[in-house]
Amino acid sequence: MKIYTKFGDSGKTVLYGGTRLPKDAPQLEAIGTVDEMNAYIGYAQTLIDDAALAHLLVRIQNHLFSVGADLATPATHTKAAEFRISADFTMEMETAIDTLSAELPALTNFILPGGCTAGAVLHVARTVCRRSERRVVRLARETDVNPEILCSLNRLSDLLFVLARTVNHRSQIPEPIWESQANSYFE
Repeated sequence: MKIYTKFGDSGKTVLYGGTRLPKDAPQLEAIGTVDEMNAYIGYAQTLIDDAALAHLLVRIQNHLFSVGADLATPATHTKAAEFRISADFTMEMETAIDTLSAELPALTNFILPGGCTAGAVLHVARTVCRRSERRVVRLARETDVNPEILCSLNRLSDLLFVLARTVNHRSQIPEPIWESQANSYFE
């Protein structure tokens, strides 16, 4: 099978079921942003030596492929039900958040994205997750979107925040603390 079809050369692409859309359509913006987040998570996974955390990141990546398939499959397609995500992984993420949070020091300040490289990349993935969520909200105003996608993305951004904190904590790298303008360096 060839990688290139040349169909995209005209600025359009084909979704599952044959729907043709311009590449800048809201549906493709949502799918593409989920894919971008998945790439950052894959990058973070390559920086993490902890097997359990790396496994969780791979599970998240697989889930994001399912989210993309859900977003790409029209509700009217005969196989649409096969591609709909359920609340199962959202509940799994909640368990992971609770488990990982139990080992972290309580938040007493706002933290800045950063710490070790893996922690910083997970913060980038978190912000891309929030952008994905905004893209799906916009898409949902135009077409039917599985409401579980929004729940899943919202929970995933929380999990990515906790994962960034966990990686920094386990690496013994202090989290950068936000300093308000009242403590300006330029005084």
